[in-house]
Amino acid sequence: MALLRTAGIALAATGIAHFAAPKVFEPISQLAFPQDTETWIKRNGATELALGVALAVDRTRKAGLAGTAVYAAWLGARAAANRRSA
Repeated sequence: MALLRTAGIALAATGIAHFAAPKVFEPISQLAFPQDTETWIKRNGATELALGVALAVDRTRKAGLAGTAVYAAWLGARAAANRRSA
């Protein structure tokens, strides 16, 4: 459980970093979100912050795991779809 808590804190910190230094995330975000990338960076930051907190808290860890799995699959699908259309 300590590993999941640490992973949650790291994911939440990454989410915060999307707001603190959005330009860092621009190159990778453009792969999955070529239109309106700046808005998607903020949306993804908020999502990662929420999922990270869910993973870090014992009571919400199962929901955090499920949400993180769905989010990772969705991001991968977006990147793959936009890569094919590029």
